[in-house]
Amino acid sequence: MNAHPETERIELRLLLEAVYLQFGYDFRNYSMAHVKRRIEHRLTLAGLASISMLQHAVLHDGVMFQTFLQDLSINVSEMFRDPPFYLALRNEILPMLETYPSFKIWHAGCSAGQEVYSMAILLHEAGMRERGLVYATDFNHAILEQAREAAFPLAQLKDYTAKYQQAGGENSFADYYTADDERAVLRSFLKERTFFSEHNLVTDGVFGEMHLVVCRNVLIYFDRSLQDRVVGLFLDSLCPGGFLCLGSKESLKFSRHAEKFEVVSEKDKIYRKRRAA
Repeated sequence: MNAHPETERIELRLLLEAVYLQFGYDFRNYSMAHVKRRIEHRLTLAGLASISMLQHAVLHDGVMFQTFLQDLSINVSEMFRDPPFYLALRNEILPMLETYPSFKIWHAGCSAGQEVYSMAILLHEAGMRERGLVYATDFNHAILEQAREAAFPLAQLKDYTAKYQQAGGENSFADYYTADDERAVLRSFLKERTFFSEHNLVTDGVFGEMHLVVCRNVLIYFDRSLQDRVVGLFLDSLCPGGFLCLGSKESLKFSRHAEKFEVVSEKDKIYRKRRAA
């Protein structure tokens, strides 16, 4: 993109406004640095000279619109990402959830389901699968279909196995999948009591009354005002004493909702909704 920076900024804002007005997807409060990088990449691949040309294509070509959605969807994830976090879940949070007769977990922005199935393995090894319901949501329909398949490239297994072990895994990771020449498919029991559905953190509302909300490495793509709004959504979706887990580069330190939470582990980005006095 060689446009004047101010012209480019206006074009970018117009594109995001047009997508919101036409399709209802709201990227207007995403980090502009992130959006700009993704759009520059798409312009190069599509051979388009300006954001205005991309806007026309997105509004009038359904395939290009779906491509645009994929570009701005946050699909970087892996099983047992940040093993110390999962070790903290295993040793500190699950024992507290176990004190409830039943519990609900919400994975917000679940991508292709790697963290959802990591949680399923933790619950299985803790003997808690039958007492918990897991809700996994994303705004991206295509990535949710991938999550439901529970299949991953074989090339990722070595890394996943190592992280599982670092996270305190009690069994052989190979117990949890079957493999063919190209991919590993997780065993079907890990999907039990797990529900995948579309939910947009930017535009949709409160999601049930949860005992644990996991939303890791999503807020970093939002601007400060949207981060606060989404943390407020999580606050309203948690039951008193419920837990919120964020990503390694995220924090509630600067959120206007920070005082509504107590810090369980700043290192592992685990917080707990305060009970009413």
